Amino acid sequence: MFHRPEKHMTDASYTVKRASPRFSFFADAEVTLRDGSSVRAQLAELSSGGCYIGALEPIPIRTRLRLCIHDGFSTCEVHGKVIYMHSGGGGLGIFGMGVVFEEMAAEQHSTIEAWMRRLAARPSQTSGNSLPQIRS
Repeated sequence: MFHRPEKHMTDASYTVKRASPRFSFFADAEVTLRDGSSVRAQLAELSSGGCYIGALEPIPIRTRLRLCIHDGFSTCEVHGKVIYMHSGGGGLGIFGMGVVFEEMAAEQHSTIEAWMRRLAARPSQTSGNSLPQIRS
């Protein structure tokens, strides 16, 4: 859904270093900034250490935030920090942001891990084979 051309990254020094796999995961989210303002977003990918969100408003790199994720069945609220941001291109006005999760309580960690187990167990819906949609 979100077009993410790497050439549009605003932080050119950012390099992709992932400690855990990430999966396609579509869920609604609400981002709350430190000043109390909120931004509606949608998750497009999830890993145990962070996620990729898309929103109509850009959230600057290094911004700390609270992210409330709703997948239709359960909700998880985590704290995180934007580590990269770029425009979605194509004139859609969508900004993509990588968010790294900060320290989580056991309940939050449990919810994220349950989502990850569910995602790892499902067959890929885009590749036509039985492997989950994993991105590296």
